[in-house]
Amino acid sequence: MFIADLTMVLVVVSGILGVSHESFRANAQQQSAATMEVKIDNFSFGPATLTVPAGTTVTWTNRDDIPHTVVSTDGDFKSKVLDTDDKFSFRFAKAGTYPYFCSIHPKMTAKVIVQ
Repeated sequence: MFIADLTMVLVVVSGILGVSHESFRANAQQQSAATMEVKIDNFSFGPATLTVPAGTTVTWTNRDDIPHTVVSTDGDFKSKVLDTDDKFSFRFAKAGTYPYFCSIHPKMTAKVIVQ
């Protein structure tokens, strides 16, 4: 229901602005998929599973008092050691499942699912 209502609004607004609703929708999707955040706190990644569209940049922020890392199990990305409030970002260009962990605390695991 909400998607249908949103689509109708996009068609009306794009008609008023003189922009095709396809390019308006693509721009809206691109903006909404721009950046997602994962917080590192209490020796865990939150959320533990994050699902995003391809092209999304994920930013991890260490909110813990202890240093952590963000390391892909298949070598796609690897952060430096993140102290409190440090950030690490990675752009996920391709669909797939990307499990990762903290190399300092290997029991800390999570994954990003890219659709």
